[in-house]
Formats: sequence, structure tokens, C-alpha cells
Amino acid sequence: MNSSSYIGITTMKPYCRVLTSCRNSSIFKFPSSKSNHFIADNSSKFQSKLTHSRRFHCCSAQILGKKCGINSNRRAFRFSDPNWGQIRVYRSCSGAHGGRRGVLVISNVASDFRKHSTSVESHVNEKGFESIYINGGLNVKPLVIERIERGHVEEESGLEFKDPDVNFDHSEGLNKEKVEREVPEIEKEAWRLLRSAVVDYCGNPVGTVAANDPGDKQPLNYDQVFIRDFVPSALAFLLKGEGEIVKNFLLHTLQLQSWEKTVDCYSPGQGLMPASFKVRTVPLDGGNGAFEEVLDPDFGESAIGRVAPVDSGLWWIILLRAYGKITGDYALQERVDVQTGIRLILNLCLTDGFDMFPSLLVTDGSCMIDRRMGIHGHPLEIQALFYSALRCSREMLTVNDGTKNLVRAINNRLSALSFHIREYYWVDMKKINEIYRYKTEEYSTDAINKFNIYPDQIPTWLVDWIPDQGGYLIGNLQPAHMDFRFFTLGNLWSIISSLGTAKQNEGILNLIEAKWDDLVAHMPLKICYPALENEEWRIITGSDPKNTPWSYHNGGSWPTLLWQFTLACIKMGRPELARKAVALAEERLSVDHWPEYYDTRNGRFIGKQSRLYQTWTIAGFLTSKMLLENPEMASLLAWEEDYELLEICVCALSKTGRKKCSRSAARSQIPVQ
Repeated sequence: MNSSSYIGITTMKPYCRVLTSCRNSSIFKFPSSKSNHFIADNSSKFQSKLTHSRRFHCCSAQILGKKCGINSNRRAFRFSDPNWGQIRVYRSCSGAHGGRRGVLVISNVASDFRKHSTSVESHVNEKGFESIYINGGLNVKPLVIERIERGHVEEESGLEFKDPDVNFDHSEGLNKEKVEREVPEIEKEAWRLLRSAVVDYCGNPVGTVAANDPGDKQPLNYDQVFIRDFVPSALAFLLKGEGEIVKNFLLHTLQLQSWEKTVDCYSPGQGLMPASFKVRTVPLDGGNGAFEEVLDPDFGESAIGRVAPVDSGLWWIILLRAYGKITGDYALQERVDVQTGIRLILNLCLTDGFDMFPSLLVTDGSCMIDRRMGIHGHPLEIQALFYSALRCSREMLTVNDGTKNLVRAINNRLSALSFHIREYYWVDMKKINEIYRYKTEEYSTDAINKFNIYPDQIPTWLVDWIPDQGGYLIGNLQPAHMDFRFFTLGNLWSIISSLGTAKQNEGILNLIEAKWDDLVAHMPLKICYPALENEEWRIITGSDPKNTPWSYHNGGSWPTLLWQFTLACIKMGRPELARKAVALAEERLSVDHWPEYYDTRNGRFIGKQSRLYQTWTIAGFLTSKMLLENPEMASLLAWEEDYELLEICVCALSKTGRKKCSRSAARSQIPVQ
């Protein structure tokens, strides 16, 4: 018996008709022609918007008794721009004895992407947005691709990637055990737990739940798939040579990007990625025992504090690049829908605003630290991920006449952001002594104390804590305010992405080594140091009972940071530091049932509200082990310094002559080498 499939996306204007026959329920599995892999991927593997029902279904065999879709309570995002249209995909699915031949027909593909604030000219000469177009416009001729489907190959399921277009040259040997190495029991256990956390949607793996604790009677949202939490799981699978789950995840979350998100009758920007999603099973109308699976995303409207996840889109872009680097499947990032998704995320980040700084302005709780912790403003974690996402986008964007302004804007923002962070966020003994002697209330374009930082802001703990050798990037910078806390994730990603200079990156690792007992101790690694205590804790956190001193986000120890620490150490030629940290974690994680986080100043206690069998704890450990065994893979996930960016300066484009570039004087103070 035949069943039909309609899957939708609303992030493009092209009108496209696709006709294909398939024999199983997979929406991503049927093979594509190598010579036309982009067309096959773009047309057959993704989705179109339903005009009437607003519910998406994937093909499913009748015996399964289920259909798959998106939560019908969510409406597809409707664009106000009259130039926007739809892409329609029609797909017929036959049963086990259906036809074995498929035809893809693509006609009149045209894209008129929503306007972006992208170019230098738009900042200097205009107040409007620049338009972005895809080459070809309305003149693309229909393409017909014939394909003969072979046997039952595409009915196979599992996590092993089958796409013939993917080149696993980089990871070919990673899923083969070395003869001379016996896999430790802790790694076998970790893989069993990771695989048991996999979430299926329509019979295909699409992610991993945040935690899979059998003793947890109230999982809250830990039974959902989080974008940031899935990243270490994705890397573990990719390094193992299993890419299907990552590809499915990237495409399904991209599909959710265009859904309408509303809190109290207000909707955020179009490019927002969900924080998480859940696969729910609901009965079909009419009964008969049939049911359907729906994807139910959370864009922050259900989160504590109702904060939008700023970092989700940045992590999505970073993972997209990692997928291409490790698998060699660059066709995925070349797809029109994926290119559009990248642009929509960048539009949110690069749009014009009131800010005078190149750093992103965000509210508290908009990243991994998703509760009130005094990081509102320009937190380092967001800036480091933003910089990484910009570098990823610079590599992946298709460059043509329609995107050249966007690429120019990315280059300018990268240059300005790296200068800003290196010059104003970096502190070491010399810089702190400089701040200690700052003059205040300077009114001049040549002011040294540009942010009017008062010397009394230097905390007493820092004076004795900062080592003679080494330094770090502070947690936040705003007018008259410097947050001197050490935030681990932001500093590690500054190393990985080369946001800091080579000397600064080396200094960060030197500081971690010198302050090992404070930042690592019994369990790597502190999410931040030091903890907020006493009156400071009451004022800044609002007396948050979960973020008590040295617990959770307030100085807790998070094993998931281990894979990022390992990646940073390998990049800087210091793998021995990573091995030392991994060895510490290996002694306790399995015994303690893979906790989410640890409490106390030295990380000796399992967190008082910590979930057990936390997936990104498991995946972070496995990813660290695989990176240490195959350090050459780290080069695919990190970036080296791009010296061309250092020479870019928008001040040179000013036609008024009023602007005076402050970089010349400041550049001499930045430790580049």
C-alpha cells in the first residue's frame, strides 16, 4: 500500500517540484548521483512547506503504524516580504513492491534571500540592508536525474554512514580498533551509553538526549535533544566514522529554524535556532491505533527565564563545518537550503544596532550558562563562538555577486572582533598593573582608559592569583565594568579559533597549568573561577539555589569541557596537559555514573542536582580519547591565525576624514608573537 510524504522548508523563495519514488521510510537515505549530488541532496533529502495541513509526514511502511512530522501546534513562519515564495516538494512512496526507479525534476529554481546588513558600504553609506541572491535566478533550466535504486540497500538502518558521496579518507581508520591496543572497559561502557542515548525520528537517528538517567523520575527537559549538548556526541560519531546521525541532525534542526517562535505575542528574528527539540508520539485523528511522531522544538519559550539560545545557531554552523571536514561531504554545506540557513543566522548576528563594539550584545542565560550569573553584555563565551562561526561561514559560503557583500562584512567583523578581544579582554600581570594605574574620566579620542574602568574594580583575589607567566581573557567588558572571572569555555574556544594571538593562547594554557589545583583539581574543568559568594552571590544570581557557591554554573566542575580542553592542548602542542586531565576524569566518571557536573571548590562531590549518565559528559570523554589517539584530526577542527584579517580596517573606507583609527597605537601593545 502506498503512503505519501510531504516535508517542508520555508527559508527560500524558489518554486521547485520534485517527483521521486522510494521504497522505505528514510528521508535521507536513497543514493544520489555523484555528478549531481548537490541537486539530489537539495531536492530529495529535504523538505517543503505544506500549504493546508501544516503537518509534515515522512514516508513510512504501513506495518509500522506511524507517521512523522512537526508539531501541528506550530505554524510555519510566514515572511512579510512579498518577494518570498515557497518551495514545494511532491514525493510518492511505494510499498515493498513499488517501483525501483526514481526521477527527480527540478524546475525554475530562484532565490531572493531576505535582506542582510552585510557590507561595509551598508554601514558607511547606507542605513538599509543589502540583498543576497543565488546565481541563476529564474533562468535555471529543468534538470532530470534518473536513478536506479538497488535492492534493499536503502532499507538498512543504523548509525553507519552509507552515502556514496562521502569521502572518509580522513576518518577511514578511526572506526577500526588498533591491533596493539585493547579497548578499555570504560570506553566500551561509554559507547554503549552513548548509543543508548540516540533518539530516532521516523526510523532515523537525529540526535542524543541530554541525559539518560534511569533513576530520574522528573527529567524536565533532559529528555530532549539540545544543539549545544549534541556537539560532542556528533564529534564522537564523526571520529568513529558514523556520519548519518550528524547529517540528519543538521538537516532536521535546519528545518526547525523557520518555525514561528512567539512569547507573549512577540517573535524574535527569523534565523534563530532552537535550543532543543523533542520527538513526541501523538495519535492520529481517526484512531485505529495509528500514531505519528512529531518534532517539538523549544526556542526559549519554555526555558527558565524565557531566554533565546544565542549560541545554538553558532554551534550549528561550527558543527556543519566539522561534518564537512571529517567526512569530506562538502555537498551538504553547498545545498541551497543550508546556505540559506547560514545566511539567516548571520543576519541575526550582523544586523545594525546601537552598539559601538564589534562584540555581540546578549542577555544573561543565553549560552551554556543558561541561568542568571551576571554575564549579560558581551560575555567571552559568545564572542569566541561568534568568531568561530564567522570563520566557519567564511569557508562555507558560496561566493558570488550576491554574497560578496556578506563575505566582506564577515571579514570586517572578524578583523574588528579579534582586535577588540585581544586588546581589551586580555589580562596578565603587566596589564593588571596597567589598569591599577589607570586615570579615569578621560574625554578624548586618544584616551588610554577607553571604557572608564576604575582601578578599584580589580578584585583582591586576582592580585595574588594571577601568575607571573601567563594570562587569560576576562569574562566580560562593558563601560565602567570588567568581569575578571576566568570562564573556561570562552578561553578554550579563543585558543581553538585563534581569536587570541599565539602568545595569548600559550599564556592561557600556562595559566591553567599554573593554577591546576584551582581550575582542574579532582575533576576537569571549572566552568568559571572563582565562584560568586555571600552578598555578591545574592545580588548577581538573585540567590539562585541551584547556583550556590562552587556548584553548577557558579564554579562547578564540568567534565564535558574536557574535549574542548583536549582540542586546545593538541593545537598548541601541549597534549600532555590533556592526557593528565583525561586520566583524572577516567578514574571517576564511570564509578560516579557519568555525572553532569561536580560540586565544591576542588570538584570532589557529585553535583547536588547533577543528572547521572549525562550524554555530553560521556561524549566529551570519548571525543577526548579519540583526539589524543588521532591528534591529526584536531587540525580539522581548529583554526590557525589568518594574518590577512589583521590588515583589514573599516576606518580606511571612511570618506569624511572624521574617523581616526586607534589601532596603530594599540597594536604595539598586543603580544602577537
